[in-house]
Amino acid sequence: MTLRKTARAGALGLAAAAVAATALAGPAHASPEPAPAQGRHAATQRAMDADVRAGTPGITAQARDAHGVWQSVSGVGNRSTGTPRGADDRFRVGSITKSFVATVLLQMESEGRLDLDDKVERHLPGLVRGNGNDGRAITVRQLLHHTSGLFDYLADEQYNSTYLRGEGYLTHRYDTLPPEKHVRVALSHRPLFRPGERHSYSNTNYVLAGLIIEKAGGRTYGAEVRDRIIRPLGLKATSNPGNAVRLPSPAARHYSKLFETAPDRIDDVTEMNGSQGWADGDVISTTADLNRFYRALLRGELLRPEQLRAMKTTVPVPDRPDMAYGLGITRFRTGCGTTLWGHGGGMVGSTSLAVSTEDARHQLAYNRNGDWNGEAMQKIMEAEYCPEAPPAAP
Repeated sequence: MTLRKTARAGALGLAAAAVAATALAGPAHASPEPAPAQGRHAATQRAMDADVRAGTPGITAQARDAHGVWQSVSGVGNRSTGTPRGADDRFRVGSITKSFVATVLLQMESEGRLDLDDKVERHLPGLVRGNGNDGRAITVRQLLHHTSGLFDYLADEQYNSTYLRGEGYLTHRYDTLPPEKHVRVALSHRPLFRPGERHSYSNTNYVLAGLIIEKAGGRTYGAEVRDRIIRPLGLKATSNPGNAVRLPSPAARHYSKLFETAPDRIDDVTEMNGSQGWADGDVISTTADLNRFYRALLRGELLRPEQLRAMKTTVPVPDRPDMAYGLGITRFRTGCGTTLWGHGGGMVGSTSLAVSTEDARHQLAYNRNGDWNGEAMQKIMEAEYCPEAPPAAP
């Protein structure tokens, strides 16, 4: 799993907005010594510590398995003060939001409010038109599978330079951006391919999915997520920020390398208008809440069997034989052959991953408060599910 330089890296759903640099940088502030890890999660702790030594400010993680709950941190939550990362930190989960959105749409399908094979045009008449784009040819299922062919608005160079990189981000991070703006940016480009032809990760798909939720439900997308998922599961640290710019406490500072010409420069990017993520990436949560969400999802507490089967019906991810994409959920295959379900996500200054075995008995969620060195994301996951064999006893 790697983070590409393009915004919110595609197939992985890591959506790492403004990951402009992959070079490692040394930490600007000495990190506190991590507590020694024991047992099953020692390899995970070592991978986290290695990522921090390579330059990521800090990491917070939670794993759940048959032996109980393991929470740990590495590095700092604030580079200026040296305050350590907190086990209960809230953070922007980025494209992990897509699992919430798909769950709501699948619930609506089970209620007869829509059908996955409805055309986008039925719910959003006239919206997806122009430059060869046609909502009359794209289904809701294709939006959720990322097989619509629609251009990813985050890959638009003007949008990227204005809202995700350099001085553009610093100037415009407090701007309120309606979802329709993101759609207009995407539709200024021709489609990448005919609907259903193949998979290509596009955040535009989930902006449209959020608009369909609002049309079908008659309420805001955030209200539907709150009343269908957050409240029933008791996810007390999870929220949709709306236009809010600050993270609820407790939270670490978020950091980004915004300037490609200054790869060692690190900016504090904690504050940003939540509307710039919306249904493709606005949720704020914690590692504990994300594990609770995916545990409930995979155990059938949120979806009926028919809808859960549909969610887990995948399409191939080009050039990634270890990965396939369902409806708002990714199937991963680790190096040791373990199958995992979950999603990755990123916003400017924050990269996260939440995964679970199919039976929901072994889960891992973690967040890094830096958006570079994305290669470490996979290493932490692999360390949890494919730990090195312990040394033989003398």
